[in-house]
Amino acid sequence: MTCQPSKQPTILAPAGNIQSFLAAIAAGADAIYCGLKIFSARMEADNFSIEELARVTKLAHSKGIQVYVAFNSIIKEAETDKVLRILDKLARYADVDALIIQDTAMVSLAGQAGFKGKLHLSTLGNCTHPAGLAAAQKSGFSRVVLPREFSLDEIRAMAAAVPGSMDLEVFIHGALCYSVSGRCYWSSWFGGKSALRGRCVQPCRRLYEQNGKKARYFSCMDLSADVLAKVLKEIPHISTWKIEGRKKSPHYVYYTVMAYRLLRDSPDQKNQALSFLAYALGREGSHYNLLSHRISNPLNHASETGSGLFLGRIKNPENPYFISREALLPGDLLRIGYEEETFHQIQKVTRAIPKKGKYFLAAKKGRRINKDTSVFLIDRRGSELEEKLSRLATELGEIPKITIKPLHSSTLGKRPADSVKSPGKKSGHGGKKQPDIYEMDVFRKHPSALKTHNDTGFWISANNYGIKAPPRAWLWLDPVLFPEEEKICQNYVKTALKKGAKNFVLNSPWQIALFDDPQRLNIWAGPFCNIANCLAVEMLKRIGFSGAIVSPELESKTLLSLPECSCLPLGAVYRANWPVAISRIAAPDLDIGKDFTSPMGEVAWTSKYNATYHTFPNWPLDLSSKTDELKQAGFVMLVNLFENIPKGIRMKSRPGTWNWHLKLL
Repeated sequence: MTCQPSKQPTILAPAGNIQSFLAAIAAGADAIYCGLKIFSARMEADNFSIEELARVTKLAHSKGIQVYVAFNSIIKEAETDKVLRILDKLARYADVDALIIQDTAMVSLAGQAGFKGKLHLSTLGNCTHPAGLAAAQKSGFSRVVLPREFSLDEIRAMAAAVPGSMDLEVFIHGALCYSVSGRCYWSSWFGGKSALRGRCVQPCRRLYEQNGKKARYFSCMDLSADVLAKVLKEIPHISTWKIEGRKKSPHYVYYTVMAYRLLRDSPDQKNQALSFLAYALGREGSHYNLLSHRISNPLNHASETGSGLFLGRIKNPENPYFISREALLPGDLLRIGYEEETFHQIQKVTRAIPKKGKYFLAAKKGRRINKDTSVFLIDRRGSELEEKLSRLATELGEIPKITIKPLHSSTLGKRPADSVKSPGKKSGHGGKKQPDIYEMDVFRKHPSALKTHNDTGFWISANNYGIKAPPRAWLWLDPVLFPEEEKICQNYVKTALKKGAKNFVLNSPWQIALFDDPQRLNIWAGPFCNIANCLAVEMLKRIGFSGAIVSPELESKTLLSLPECSCLPLGAVYRANWPVAISRIAAPDLDIGKDFTSPMGEVAWTSKYNATYHTFPNWPLDLSSKTDELKQAGFVMLVNLFENIPKGIRMKSRPGTWNWHLKLL
């Protein structure tokens, strides 16, 4: 592909509320992304109603700033009509420029609603290898948001494969998740609050114990590209620099945008830009994997990783105070402790305190603060920023409010014909005769002691893509395929095809691009594709899939409803050592393959497979008692995922029904 000349990248700012939106405008952002009050990947932010979004979008457009809506949640089958109504209102009233989405059902729903803007594939959508870009473009996406785990070399590899007019977006600053985006089930496993639906309770930020030592083994420092922005600027097809932080303050938004504008436009003012970043009230920064020859592991830290700027530790719990590392101003907001601590609280600074001065906290009855508790500065309203926000708020107030009129069913777009539920007997795949039901056992190596009479699957990445699987076996591709692995994986697949392989399970929809003629094969979407509705299954069918194994994260009501409306045969995971987190990194002081314990006494361990680390709880997903219900609902494939359990790990006997009896949030 001919290299296109590089263009000035757009700076994309986060906004979790109106004040942060105005701060992004004040700082000179080129585009702003925000979420609605539902179906957003940051549900803990204030977010926007459609009425609010319509008005702030008008204000932004009047200043030449684009607005994107992050509608990046997986959608349950029963929610598709509700989503369609929201999209219809969005298309009628808000005039936003793009939707950032992870669930491919949104492509169809946005079209039905008459949405005219662009569709951007969220990093949660897990397009992580070069060939996948073409598949994403064919599915309707004009932009792909790249994973935060990438190095500059991997970003270059993706940029070299960009098809047509597609462009790429990269994160340059903000919080890092321990897991690869779209591959974290930790919060959901321990209570149904799904990271894929914006409800993450951040279990990775907590203290865990291993070998008698308590540490925040999974809590990352922030990402900060800072001076490496100069290198990013030279990579073609990188149209957008994205700042993470929809839960952050207006102060953070303002100063990070100001910093990266300088780094982009006036690199000779690097020191001023770095001082802005230091003043933005974020965690300690890390270049993470950007420099592949000098990787900075964000888990290798002695610093505090709570959100905000670390100020000091509590002295004398009877009359708590701390010695501040920074000067404090009246109106500053302090966060005392971490969210899992019972005495966690927010307090406002009432008087100015010089650097290294003592600040005494207001007493809270019945909430004794422990000695050495961390204190963070999370917001500041300096006079310069306050004046700018005030002026912009006045401008916003002059924009007339709009009235959102109720929608009638007759005004909504109609579903495509092949998405209408078939009447009569549940078929499992769009009215066809019910096929035989079969079970599949999936291994990382050939089972020796275990005898199985079921269909057999193998993770092809085992032994560095050296596993020798029988031609009739199902070959499983990894949940994450990084750019440097793509060619190795593709060569393995080609060799397997020559030897007669026909059955494959892909764990990202975009892996379909590794096959020249998928329709001639039996290719299924795997459980890591996070399928939760039948419109997503329709998209899979259009791009060449023969069937789909739905997300095991779903509650029973949604799970059992899918076969009736599906246009493809469906499978379900009924038993598995399921990873609650898949990461590219591990803490240097975490013993791989050894158990660790959560604050609630739950036990887990981490195993390394090729380029990723998988964390497993010490009890499996087990829906064995529900197999009759799954079969009666119309599922034609039941999957059992085996893992190699390290010596010394004691599996616990406890119900492993995950969200079956819960309401997935």
